[in-house]
Amino acid sequence: MPLRLVFIVVIAFMIGAMTALLLLREAGSPGAPSQQVSGKALIGGPFSLTDHTGKPVTQDDFKGKLMLVFFGYTYCPDICPAELQVMSAALDALGADAEKVTPVFITVDPARDTVEQMASYVASFHPRLVGLTGSEEAVKEAAKAYRVYYAKAGDANSPDYLVDHSAIVYLMGRDGNYLTHFSYGTSAEKMAAGIRKHL
Repeated sequence: MPLRLVFIVVIAFMIGAMTALLLLREAGSPGAPSQQVSGKALIGGPFSLTDHTGKPVTQDDFKGKLMLVFFGYTYCPDICPAELQVMSAALDALGADAEKVTPVFITVDPARDTVEQMASYVASFHPRLVGLTGSEEAVKEAAKAYRVYYAKAGDANSPDYLVDHSAIVYLMGRDGNYLTHFSYGTSAEKMAAGIRKHL
């Protein structure tokens, strides 16, 4: 075999071997340590608020049951009442299993959503719905923990101001950790099915 041909064969073999080695490294060779991406969603966390009966509560008061959490406000003209109705219907659809879930409504408008206002409002929805309010700072911390956006809209000095806010329902585990969420517009049936997976 001519020397030149041997040289070409050796070079081709080396290129092939290097290519195979690179592909194995990218795919993760059997003996090499693999990189795994894991972790939990950074949603939820400590809060210290007051429920609609005037009782101080923290996240620990809800441990042992699933939590269905929605942030909104009682003066909301459409999104909040609609979403709370969906939450209520989803719990009704679960039947006896609904006892394993605590529905929670956290205000983003503590200036107007007093304990009395929250008590009057939540009574219009599910009988076990818990309304939570608190100081501006306490509400801000809770919203931050749940990655919830909110801000006054239009004329903030008007007594009839509106509040722009995220419209997501969060399902939290018995340990207080995030399980899943439901976007605005999710039907009660789909929400109930999503909750049932974690019962």
